[in-house]
Amino acid sequence: MFLNLLLITVLIICIVTDLKSRKIYNKVIFPALLLALLLNTVEFGLAGLGSSVVGFFVGLGILIIPYLMGGMGAGDVKLLALVGAIKGVSFVLITAVYMAIIGGGIGLCILLFRKGFLYRIRTFLFSLITLRLKTGIKPSLGLDNNTLKKTYPYAVAIAGGAFMAFLWNGVVLL
Repeated sequence: MFLNLLLITVLIICIVTDLKSRKIYNKVIFPALLLALLLNTVEFGLAGLGSSVVGFFVGLGILIIPYLMGGMGAGDVKLLALVGAIKGVSFVLITAVYMAIIGGGIGLCILLFRKGFLYRIRTFLFSLITLRLKTGIKPSLGLDNNTLKKTYPYAVAIAGGAFMAFLWNGVVLL
């Protein structure tokens, strides 16, 4: 009960700060991590502490490679690791699947509704036609460096994945 409340509170705070400033603050993540380790230990003993630590590293491992490649912020990685520390391995794995689906949907919406969409489609279609006529030409999506460097608040996808994992486990949030 307290662990669910902790997770929901942290997710809401992180959504707000990520939407507002594109940051997930350590002053939210680290105290919640310590509280998660403590609550899991108190409630489930050493097995709870072990589950919390393993869940933390699984959550960390899921997003560490995208982070190292520059496609993910460190706060997003720490937030998913915190989800694992609070709820354990199976919960963070279910969260990650839903997170990926929701994150992909958000990314697709951003591409579709961002300025210059028609230009990108026209450029891509022209490249495909040209590729058919002449071999060796690489199709272009018409994305410039500025468009590729745009970020979006991935805490929304992580939180959406966690809420879907709650539903998957049959937890009533209200």
